[in-house]
Amino acid sequence: MLLLMLLLQLLLLLQQLHALIMLLLLLLLLLLLLLQLLLLLLLRCYCCCCCYCCCCCYCYPARNATLKY
Repeated sequence: MLLLMLLLQLLLLLQQLHALIMLLLLLLLLLLLLLQLLLLLLLRCYCCCCCYCCCCCYCYPARNATLKY
């Protein structure tokens, strides 16, 4: 009987740990998404002659790349 109670307590502890780990992973994912949005806002669009339409082709390091606003 004591062993069964210990197993139940261990199972509850594992469930709480699982929920905590999932919450931490979700927070990490949200942080990564925010970081990606920040990088998109900070980085400007570079155009170079390798693109046909000059639409953000990011050919680094290009000597003839111009900053597009």
